[in-house]
Amino acid sequence: MSRVFVPRPSVAGFSLIEVLVALTLTGLVLSALAMVTGRWLPNWQRGLARVEASELIALAVDRMASDLAAAEFVPASLTARRPLFMGTSSAVVFVRTALGPNARPGLEIVQLAEAGGGGLGRSAAPFAPRPADAGLPPFGTPVPLLGAAYRASFSYAGRDGVWRDGWIDADTLPRAVRMVIREARTGRVLDASSAVVIRAELPAVCVTDETRGVCAKPRPAGTGQGAADAGEGGVQ
Repeated sequence: MSRVFVPRPSVAGFSLIEVLVALTLTGLVLSALAMVTGRWLPNWQRGLARVEASELIALAVDRMASDLAAAEFVPASLTARRPLFMGTSSAVVFVRTALGPNARPGLEIVQLAEAGGGGLGRSAAPFAPRPADAGLPPFGTPVPLLGAAYRASFSYAGRDGVWRDGWIDADTLPRAVRMVIREARTGRVLDASSAVVIRAELPAVCVTDETRGVCAKPRPAGTGQGAADAGEGGVQ
């Protein structure tokens, strides 16, 4: 009796050489991707860091601008006639209406000045009339606005439109304040630099009595003629 031969169905598959070729190509592709990613990722991270820093600086400038725009003509004491406003190229102190989730109703003294490790910070203290010879009250813990990698400088303009490095012991508030932000390492001026117009330049009494000296002929900012000359020399 003869046997009938039945052919078995062929089984598809890869040979060892094909597997080795596929693994080699996969390795080349992964190596190329790793090389491209290694070159592209640091640039992407640096770009993202620059964008985040620009946004934080813009927020800081907006906060300073909103504070300065709200400065009010408030004398330091009941007998003083000049507003409490002390501005230098590196710091500025002024009075504004307290505003914030933890602020008490009333006025507050705001100080924008260099923080303890560089950068710029905002600190505040409740305003209360005090003797003319008393200094500024103790401020609270500064809230950082700018990091140590940046520096802020201020300049001030009055009715004459001339920018000065200081505004101290003046009869009026400055009409505008300019904020210049620079990189601490290179000194490069950033595009976030801005200027703000102060809403209240004169006391409220000028609305009904424009004949007062403070309403008609304000004295230039400074602590005397020497300070005024120094301010004129620092015009930018």
